[in-house]
This record gives sequence, structure tokens and C-alpha cells, in this order.
Amino acid sequence: MRSARFACRGGVLNARGCRRTLSTVVCRTVRRPVRMLTVGDSFPAFSCQACVGTGKDDIRLVTSADYAGKWVVYFFYPKDFTFVCPTELAEFNKQLKAFADRDTSVVGGSTDNEWSHLAWRRAHADLTNLGYPLIAAQKLSAELGILEKTEGYCLRATFIVDPQGTIQWVDVNQGRVGRNVSEVLRVLDALQSDELCPCNWKKGDPYVKVG
Repeated sequence: MRSARFACRGGVLNARGCRRTLSTVVCRTVRRPVRMLTVGDSFPAFSCQACVGTGKDDIRLVTSADYAGKWVVYFFYPKDFTFVCPTELAEFNKQLKAFADRDTSVVGGSTDNEWSHLAWRRAHADLTNLGYPLIAAQKLSAELGILEKTEGYCLRATFIVDPQGTIQWVDVNQGRVGRNVSEVLRVLDALQSDELCPCNWKKGDPYVKVG
């Protein structure tokens, strides 16, 4: 496996997922899959440590079983302590009630570990009150096939998963461009409608009628 390193606040992470963070070395081997999972695939079962707040006791285990039978939006971002990523995390938080109104949970994650997530949330004013977990998604990101090929961090990827655990929508782009959270909501509305939705459809617009 090609070795690559990039600097980040709190330590150095290489392509094998080894980070020195908060005076502790955390090493995980990341295996890249053959392909990225897509629409119609089952979202992988997972068990991840997560940061759920900014207190010393706000690290806990989050699993796929926690979301069984629910709509879930999973979004992944490249790195903690960066510049575009916190704008996305903050916007998902602003729109959290809109997702809750649609009986949909939100989960964020990256290849950073849970202690990096905690340190970042404590350091960034826009992230202190997030209402959803940030998971340490090293293994899950590899299983989804969303790791950047050279340095091994997450691409900017979003998955909408239905109550049966099936992926219904995937959106992935490179790191310089942030995603549109309102578009995630628009697509979620269309998927939940179970109707034929034309181009640029939004909630309240007519559906396509056949016959």
C-alpha cells in the first residue's frame, strides 16, 4: 500500500490510518474495496466509536442497529480541523429539525478518531451543539468505497438509506466543494413520496402521472 501523510491539528495521519492524537497513537489498517457501494446495495452493518457532545463522557458506541427500521442520512467529510467541512456540519445541524420532521436520523463521520472529533467540536464554536453523532468511520468508509485513493481520507459522500437498510441515493464529490443540505432534503422528500418526481421537483409540486 502506498504510504501518504498529511498534517492536521492534533497529529499526523497516513494512508494506513495511523494518527498521533492527544498524546496517543491510534493505528488502524484501512483496506480499500473494489468498488463504491451504490443505489440498491445494503448499507454495511457497523459499530463505531462516536462523539455525541463536548463533555468528557460524550464518547460512546454507535451501531447500525441503533437505526434499524429508520430513514438515515449518513454524510462523510474529509478531515477534522479543516475549512469547508465545518460549514457542512453546521448546516446539517441547522436543518436537523427538518430531517426529524421526516422521521430521518442524521449521522456524520470521517476517518478521524472519536477523540479528534471531540477536540474539534470543543475548539469550533459552530460545532459545540451538534445534535447528531460524529462517528470514527475508518473501517466503514473503506467498506463503502469512499476513501480518497492517495491519502486515504473520506471523499465528501452522502448516503440516504431507507428503513430496510438499502441505499436509495448516493452523492460524492471531491473535497473542495461542499454539499447542498437543502438538496439532500429535496431528494429525501422525493424518495419518501414513493411517486414519480420530475426534474427539479420539490415538496408540494405535482407528481408525474402515468396514463
